[in-house]
Amino acid sequence: MELYYDIFETGWGWVAVAGSRKGIRYATLPEPSPERALDDLERSMRAPLPEYAPDAFESYRAQLEEYLKGSAPAWDIRLDMEDVAPFFRRAWDACRSIPRGETRTYEWLAASAGNIKAVRAAGQAMARNRIPIVIPCHRVIGKDGGLHGFGGPGLPMKQRLLNLEAASA
Repeated sequence: MELYYDIFETGWGWVAVAGSRKGIRYATLPEPSPERALDDLERSMRAPLPEYAPDAFESYRAQLEEYLKGSAPAWDIRLDMEDVAPFFRRAWDACRSIPRGETRTYEWLAASAGNIKAVRAAGQAMARNRIPIVIPCHRVIGKDGGLHGFGGPGLPMKQRLLNLEAASA
């Protein structure tokens, strides 16, 4: 499958995204520089960057900008999850069902993905989330209410996203 990527600046930083004709396969969280966003994308893809395709993901870019300004886009974009393991797919789908401005625990996520005993696997599904924000892994927290694990810019970004949603929910 032929992949391509784009990189663009948002009000929160640089975002890199890669996908195919079927949809978005990878996206980064906002980073302070284009180099960091591209490094995050390569790390997520576990492969060198594919062909550069400027403006290939304009709909995603517009919806992401809307989200980062405090609106609640419907995420009317296609996702390419053809190669995702079944449990991860169920966990990501469950994560997408968490309402804006709310959080759920990893235990809830495991149960919603079909295996209450797979809490660690649910955590791994969030850690390997290839399309953050659209798959809102920032809404998944520990049973103690604490923030745990968050890629890219780390826990401060997770808290910033939660604050954005709480303020605009």
